[in-house]
Amino acid sequence: MSELDSQVPTAFDPFADANVEDGAAGTKEYVHIRVQQRNGRKSLTTVQGLKKEYSYSKILKDLKKEFCCNGTVVQDSELGQVIQLQGDQRKNVSTFLVQAGLVKKDNIKIHGF
Repeated sequence: MSELDSQVPTAFDPFADANVEDGAAGTKEYVHIRVQQRNGRKSLTTVQGLKKEYSYSKILKDLKKEFCCNGTVVQDSELGQVIQLQGDQRKNVSTFLVQAGLVKKDNIKIHGF
């Protein structure tokens, strides 16, 4: 009977590796930059995942002045504080964050179109 048990294939779990990686996922914090389509040609850029010790209002002030656009900081229950900017500012924001030394280029994920 033990010979038969060793020959019976076990169920394959495709998510077994993903469960192991979930523990390591918190070690590398990503900053997510997304674009959301509003009505017509209007769009909205959101930045989430910055460290909590940064002053979001000061970063927003510099971003608004640098890119000549309006923006706000929104408090979200799941995501925490999220910076919103008018227009498609994905590339501008990513280069700004890298040049300011707030985030490494490897830790930025750009989403959208």
